[in-house]
Amino acid sequence: MSQQQKKPRILIVDDNAGLVENLAEILEEHGYGVHGTGSCAAALAAARDGFDVALVDLRLPDGNGTALAPQLKDLSPDGEVVLLTGFATLESAVAAVRAGACAYLVKPCATQELLVTVEQAMRQVRLHQEKRELSRRAQMAEKLAAVGTMTAGLSHEIRNPLNAAALQLTVLERRLQKLPAGSQPPLLEPLHLVRDEIRRLDHILEDFLQFARPREFVPRPVNVAAVLARVLDLLEGEAERRGLRAERDFQPVPPVAGDEERLRQVFMNLALNALDALPRGGTLRVSCQLSGEEGREVAVYVDDTGPGVPQTVRDRIFEPFFTTKAQGSGLGLSIVHAIVAQHAGNISVEDAPGGGARFAVVLPRAG
Repeated sequence: MSQQQKKPRILIVDDNAGLVENLAEILEEHGYGVHGTGSCAAALAAARDGFDVALVDLRLPDGNGTALAPQLKDLSPDGEVVLLTGFATLESAVAAVRAGACAYLVKPCATQELLVTVEQAMRQVRLHQEKRELSRRAQMAEKLAAVGTMTAGLSHEIRNPLNAAALQLTVLERRLQKLPAGSQPPLLEPLHLVRDEIRRLDHILEDFLQFARPREFVPRPVNVAAVLARVLDLLEGEAERRGLRAERDFQPVPPVAGDEERLRQVFMNLALNALDALPRGGTLRVSCQLSGEEGREVAVYVDDTGPGVPQTVRDRIFEPFFTTKAQGSGLGLSIVHAIVAQHAGNISVEDAPGGGARFAVVLPRAG
């Protein structure tokens, strides 16, 4: 299940088990995921797994809700707290505000009042998340602009000597091939090694150049399923050689507005990264389906059964030069991110349903 499909998480903290059960039943019927606790200690333990909205009683066996609320907010900064009280007074309202609560409910509360209050709290949660995402994108844009400016000049300075070295290496290879056949192998072996390293440097340089000078973008209708099929057709042999499985699940989806070559580059990069992360016997699974309100978007999921992406690096994984690999420019996923953004889409990394990592690309449909 993708992050977009996860149920909002509600934490209920009240020592009245009957009330917790009633509130949970109402909220679960309206699509919320509910976890109930009866004490401050249990609430703090549950909050470590995160929550969206916490409904917290003012009076608890081991403390009070006004003291617990800021502790819960520390554990889940994007979450909101609604205090529950049996007596509505001016003092209780002031206490709720001072505790950082966004609202408070008087017990017993009517179903509609409960649902409206929780939805208002959820709006605040979504606003926090949107602000954080906008801030992250702004920081990313600043970094990309700085890297592009630096790369435009640096790449030119590197390419000239690199081309000269490659040319001289070709001349040297031709001269060595004129020697007696028996003496060629020990001389050609290090030459071929150097040639392969020059090619690797050239590929890294191409990443830099693409980063600094993106081509003009002219969107056209693109058949996503056909692009994904071509990518998997190309990679099936490599997957088999590594002892891996490549699966596909393409649901009928409309075309997206984009550049077919660049989207192929996105999906090829993500699929290759997944293969690199898989141990022998692992599985790469690529799927696509309708997404968003009224199916206005197309979602592509690249899942693997590898070790997954640690939470500690997920916020940085699309940054320029950030990499967990021993080799490479660290620009692959940054370029992927830039291409998806150019298509007015979104890319995120999540936990795959079967374990491992999921890279989710969401693109607007054409028209």
